[in-house]
Amino acid sequence: MPGYTITYFPVRGRCSAMRMLLADQGEKWNDIVVGENWLEMKDSCAFGQLPKFQDGDFVLFQSNAILRYLGRKYGLYGKNSKESALIDMLNDGVEDLRLKYVILIYKDYETGKDKFVTSLPEELKWFEKILEKNNKGQGFLHGDQISFADYNFVDLLGNLEILAPGCLKEMPFIEAYNERVKSRPKLQAYLQSDAHRKSPINGNGKQ
Repeated sequence: MPGYTITYFPVRGRCSAMRMLLADQGEKWNDIVVGENWLEMKDSCAFGQLPKFQDGDFVLFQSNAILRYLGRKYGLYGKNSKESALIDMLNDGVEDLRLKYVILIYKDYETGKDKFVTSLPEELKWFEKILEKNNKGQGFLHGDQISFADYNFVDLLGNLEILAPGCLKEMPFIEAYNERVKSRPKLQAYLQSDAHRKSPINGNGKQ
């Protein structure tokens, strides 16, 4: 049995980036899908939230805490404390945009989609500049080695491409980076698997 267990709802949601990271590192995990039993287990979860991540007897909640834990474990967190801080900063930038996406999906979809899509070039230009400055887009969000923040960003980019097809066309560095990361053999195999493709992105069916 795999040493990792992810407990979450039957969607990609907040677990997609960590699954991408694990797949790219050649790891396997066991998924426990929560359905009608959620209210029964809610009080046992830190902050009453999922995902729940288990590494043997070690238990973590909060998706970004899990990503950082895996980042440390697999050397995906920079080479020193300054690089780690920069990767944290970049991941926070990804989370800022993800929060706007989540608010749109769960609160403002009917009235806010057009405005959100129109705002994407302005939102994404900061990442475009970051990638351009990093070896003319030949690196990752930071440096020349992938970090946990890259999985988070590429996962979000996939959601944005479904929401607004063609939204990366005006961002050549992001577009090339996105394809390069997704073409990593183990990650590509996972992204093409039924486990990923047939899983809904969000809990309310909107995308």
